[in-house]
Amino acid sequence: MAAKDKGSMDKIKGKAKEMTGKVTGDRTQQAEGKMQQARGEAKKMKGKAQEHIQDPQRSPRRDGM
Repeated sequence: MAAKDKGSMDKIKGKAKEMTGKVTGDRTQQAEGKMQQARGEAKKMKGKAQEHIQDPQRSPRRDGM
């Protein structure tokens, strides 16, 4: 599974964990969910960077050229 996909899964799991914590009043679980979402975002960015390094011609450029 690509880092980008793993990141998306972590974000989804983290959001579910955060919401469960919010409903049950468990602040620790809420915090764990937020951390998992942040970890997922980091994995997603890592995956995008790896794709760009492997094939820079396919990746969109941000400088408008």
